[in-house]
Amino acid sequence: MDKKIIRSAVVAFFAAIICATSFFRIPIPGLVSGIVIQNAMCILTAVVLGGIWGAAPVALFFFVGIIGLPVFSGGQGGFQVLMNINGGYRIGWIVGALVAGLISGIPTVEEKHISAKNTVRITIAVFAGMLALYLPEIFYVIVFKSSEMGVSGAIKFFVTAFFAPFLMVDFIKAVIVVILALKLRPVTAQYLYD
Repeated sequence: MDKKIIRSAVVAFFAAIICATSFFRIPIPGLVSGIVIQNAMCILTAVVLGGIWGAAPVALFFFVGIIGLPVFSGGQGGFQVLMNINGGYRIGWIVGALVAGLISGIPTVEEKHISAKNTVRITIAVFAGMLALYLPEIFYVIVFKSSEMGVSGAIKFFVTAFFAPFLMVDFIKAVIVVILALKLRPVTAQYLYD
């Protein structure tokens, strides 16, 4: 079977998995999004598929959500999800996936034998992707909060209300993603790239 057809099917499959994770959410009082696993799935997908292909399922998932299907956490969908203070996270999923996919690179069958070099590269890719998820959100918080708090107050608000509370949770998710990616990348390479 043609590898391009298989890759397209895998992109759609991973996008569907990311959509399905919208139902897994732990509500946190005072935070609209709560704790979700969609961000971890976006990074896992990116690292498992590698390169630009790693960001393709996330972009598909994002597009489906923006056109109105309720695939974002909490059953949200539509363009209006980008118009609130948490809108930056949705854009961050694509940014994080692109960063993680490019750093991790295209998987190879040789990765079946886990090496220190490969583990370090995948770990850097995952953590860089998880941090890149937050970059667009910084700008969203500044836009939404700078008129009442000033830019420095908005940045401080971002760190205390968004970044710091999720730092430990995202660290745990990132460790799990690294472990899964190290096991799944050789399989992906075997069926999609070799």
